[in-house]
Amino acid sequence: MLVTNDPNAQAIQIAKEYSTPHVVLEGVFGRKFASKQEKEKARNKFDAQAIELLGQYRIDLVALAGFMQVLGPAMVGAYRFRVMNIHPAKDLVRFGGPGMFGERVHSAVLRAGENESGCTVHYVDESVDGGPVVLQSTVPVKPSDTLESLTERILVQEHRTYPKAIQLHADERVVVRGGKAVVDWSGGWEERWNRRQEPFIQHQAEQELSQERLLSPQHNGRVHVA
Repeated sequence: MLVTNDPNAQAIQIAKEYSTPHVVLEGVFGRKFASKQEKEKARNKFDAQAIELLGQYRIDLVALAGFMQVLGPAMVGAYRFRVMNIHPAKDLVRFGGPGMFGERVHSAVLRAGENESGCTVHYVDESVDGGPVVLQSTVPVKPSDTLESLTERILVQEHRTYPKAIQLHADERVVVRGGKAVVDWSGGWEERWNRRQEPFIQHQAEQELSQERLLSPQHNGRVHVA
């Protein structure tokens, strides 16, 4: 099911298309509060409503996607190591934590002059971007990169890495020991996954080529920086 705090989320239309149950709950992101206590009260209300809905639909795993809100201890506790998040950087120490999301992350990477970045799928705990890491993907940061080009390159890997991590969890191949996520790759799991992914990767490549053509100098004088 889909639970969102954004009534205008594109995901709602996708949920409707696939007859997936969806609920909009008012969150705290983008709202102003008179005090920290009021904000925390609103966050706790969201978490309580979400926990009740997830229980009704017997949800096993919560996957955060574009969810601009820190979950409270009640939600994290109710779904211990059953809430996943994807962060658009590989170094969560330097480019994660409070206030580091979306374009802010990529801008920080470019300012730091990094040679590589990527994305990280991790379980959510009481910290911000500090839970056990399940999977990571790496992309190069090129000297010619702009915010847009780096964002797009990492987004391609996000779309490949997140479903892979979710499938590993669903197949019960991830366990957390000593605060670290350990993945069981035995039995040729990854080889089978890669074969299943081939059509999707081809689809991504075709989309990327189409976008490059649209942004080429022959179209409106715009140049695409890869």
